Amino acid sequence: MILMPDQWWPPAVLALVLLSDAAMSVRPPKFIRDCLDGVGFPREWWWTLIVIKTLAVIGLILGIWVPGVAFAANIGVITYFACAAVAHIRARFMGSAFWLNCLGFLALSIAMLVFSLVL
Repeated sequence: MILMPDQWWPPAVLALVLLSDAAMSVRPPKFIRDCLDGVGFPREWWWTLIVIKTLAVIGLILGIWVPGVAFAANIGVITYFACAAVAHIRARFMGSAFWLNCLGFLALSIAMLVFSLVL
């Protein structure tokens, strides 16, 4: 059934990676600051990214046991990183942060959805 992950580890892996990203965003290292500045994301709104990622982590973990929650959280994470990719393209800020971080997270999010809900 698509509402429950067939395997527990894909949402857990994605949650762990997102939790690490959210933790780093509390005091962003230079590459994160450069990325957010490069796409023109206002500094006074950076805290929202931590909240969004933390809520996604909660949803992914809770969704291992509650039908539909991991699926919704994973779709939200994919949407988040797809929007980040669009922001990078619109700002013409397509250096290594775009290719490694943004598209890497997008690919990981899609892969985890496939592994947890489709296979």
